[in-house]
Amino acid sequence: MTLRIGLVGAGPWAQDTHAPALAAHPGVDFVGGWARDPEAAARVFPRAFESPSALFDAVDAVAFAVPPNVQAPLAIEAARAGRHVILDKPIALDLDGATALAEAVSGAGVRSIVAFTRRFAPETREFITAARALGPVAVEGQWLSGAVLGGKYAASQWRHEDGALYDVGPHVIDLVDAVAGPVESVTAASHDGPSDTWTVQAVHEGGAASSMSLSIKTPVTPTVMRVTAHSGAGCAVLDSRATPATECFAVLLDEFLESVATGRDHPLGVLRGLHVQRVIAQVRAGVRPPVL
Repeated sequence: MTLRIGLVGAGPWAQDTHAPALAAHPGVDFVGGWARDPEAAARVFPRAFESPSALFDAVDAVAFAVPPNVQAPLAIEAARAGRHVILDKPIALDLDGATALAEAVSGAGVRSIVAFTRRFAPETREFITAARALGPVAVEGQWLSGAVLGGKYAASQWRHEDGALYDVGPHVIDLVDAVAGPVESVTAASHDGPSDTWTVQAVHEGGAASSMSLSIKTPVTPTVMRVTAHSGAGCAVLDSRATPATECFAVLLDEFLESVATGRDHPLGVLRGLHVQRVIAQVRAGVRPPVL
């Protein structure tokens, strides 16, 4: 038995990752999708629907590859229609939107999973296992790229407006939190606007400390992605994104289908997305004003 899945969004990420992964998966019937751009929709989807609600009526589950302010209300509509959801990160633009989405998913009794893409890569899972075994006292996470300086994401308005904290921040927050334990509080945060550089310090349940640095306006090629965990027992490092995003998404789909079939929530479901959104809200609230 296959699961009928539709896709909302036809931008670069949908074109490069969501659509090919959905089309290739043996357990998925990629029914079609909806996008605001009819020309892009015609290129990306096997069938373009005239409205999100028409798409929701034709599928069992919906994957989203749209900005967070677009995703949250549509995903709420999909969940209330009884459709399982594959969510992009962050799951909403703000904490209120994320809370409303989590409540809608829980209230509808549907399954969910959030595309923390690197979490589905074997190198990441090996790192998390090794790092947790150390009982880390400190974790450092870094993601620096020039994603909006040129190339396919340079025209992404929401990435320019909300920056690295919303684009790559969820990945780093999730990884650091997975290794060091749940973030208890953000103790310091700053943001340099011209370079879109966010620096964050946090304390985790159990006493571990973490630091994060994020930017999508740093002219560096290739992207610098590195997470380091250490204690008196040793050090573990993740600095590879060797597994292609489509392969990560294939694993995500495997686990999503299992979650739907068994009725068990996935650990990277909407509640994980809500937790990460709470951390983002703490970072925004804790940003120091610029020195004049």
